[in-house]
Amino acid sequence: MKLYPPNPAVMQNAASARWVLASLSLAILLPSLSTSIANVGLPALAQAFNATFQQVQWVVIAYLLAMTTLIVSVGRLGELAGRRRLLMTGILLFTLASILCAIAPTLNWLIAARAVQGLGAAMMMSLTMAFVGEVIPKEKTGSAMGLLGSMSAVGTALGPSLGGVLIAGPGWQAIFLINIPPGILAFLLAQRHLPLDRPAARRPRFDHLGTLLLAFTLAAYALAMTMGRGHFGLLNVALLLAAACGTGLFIVAEKSAAAPLIRLDLLRNVALNTGLATSALVATVIMATLVVGPFYLSRAFGLDATHVGLLMSIGPIAAALTGVPAGKITDHLGTLPSTLIGLSSMAAGCFALALLPASLGGYISPMVLITSGYALFQTANNTAVMGGISKGQRGLISGLLNLSRNLGLITGASLMGAVFVMAAGTNTFSSASPEAVTHGLNITFVLAAGLILLAIVMAIKAYRIQPVKPMLSRRA
Repeated sequence: MKLYPPNPAVMQNAASARWVLASLSLAILLPSLSTSIANVGLPALAQAFNATFQQVQWVVIAYLLAMTTLIVSVGRLGELAGRRRLLMTGILLFTLASILCAIAPTLNWLIAARAVQGLGAAMMMSLTMAFVGEVIPKEKTGSAMGLLGSMSAVGTALGPSLGGVLIAGPGWQAIFLINIPPGILAFLLAQRHLPLDRPAARRPRFDHLGTLLLAFTLAAYALAMTMGRGHFGLLNVALLLAAACGTGLFIVAEKSAAAPLIRLDLLRNVALNTGLATSALVATVIMATLVVGPFYLSRAFGLDATHVGLLMSIGPIAAALTGVPAGKITDHLGTLPSTLIGLSSMAAGCFALALLPASLGGYISPMVLITSGYALFQTANNTAVMGGISKGQRGLISGLLNLSRNLGLITGASLMGAVFVMAAGTNTFSSASPEAVTHGLNITFVLAAGLILLAIVMAIKAYRIQPVKPMLSRRA
């Protein structure tokens, strides 16, 4: 049998793809890490700036608001100005903002710097998935999406434990300075290995009015969900009404725009809508595990903060370990079977939390089912939505996917937190009985299981439709 030497071009392309994935992995890791690591630093920030909890909470809210309101717009801007250029700008902005956070002399300075960091994070998260569709062969897309999902889960899991070590050692400034070395490395890798932007034959116009209206609408909704710490008042209602009015104005503006930010015919695509809606539902459930878990573990079992943090890391670690295998499963089985397997695993975990008696084993095992199922669902869903998209729409659809996830997280923090409080029958968990907290957990995850079953029904109903119809091949 005659042996042929390996093709140098094939080997070079494979090596280039690996470096591209390394760059994109860092670009997705840093925003996730920065989201989770800041939460553990809130007590230290309150002490450092002599501020209340409500005041330092804006360190988290400002970051999430900037990322949520701008993630779709920067995805669209990347298609117009060049994805490589904008992703490198986002990495640079995120890294410089991390320095500004670390040297902040006042709380207002820190909050403003976090908003700038959120803008950089929006650019990084919105454009990474768009690059996967451009540089990774279609048969390997699932594996690449699984890797990015793993890196996001690693960032989420690493944040609390790493933040605790850094705050106990160098101080709160270190939770922001830790971003600088990987930020510089991500910038250099992107500069060296990402494909150059091709000059556009024509320069389409950017929808400034649509961008402003969408940012206003998303900001109003996010504030309605986060202000009041789960208690809805007149301000929350007013913000929801403002969001509803903003939605109407946005639709009117998009109908008359020469180059709309979001083409309204996309909203009639059942497969795309299903992918976005199920992503939001699943993120709502995932946020329930993050909101309810600490209270349940501390009150039902009397665990201290260190042990609660360790147990809370099990879920993200399971998701991180599942990410790469989830990509291979998606490549092998296809997106619909993988989506249904992931959702079924999540439903089983939610039902177990709702029905099993209180025990650490009865908490850990369902959490592994939920988070590993989430990793498989996210990989399959992202692959399905991004798989049939033309190059000119990847940034926008990537932004919409991240937006649906962020809106689900925000809704989950408010809705599932409120359900937990009402079911437990108390708002003061420092004195709540283990039985009351366990009852709150059970009712919360009955609702969570219902949301996952709804996602399963939606996925099955849309399975005959292609992820994105050929209309996306036209340039906006």
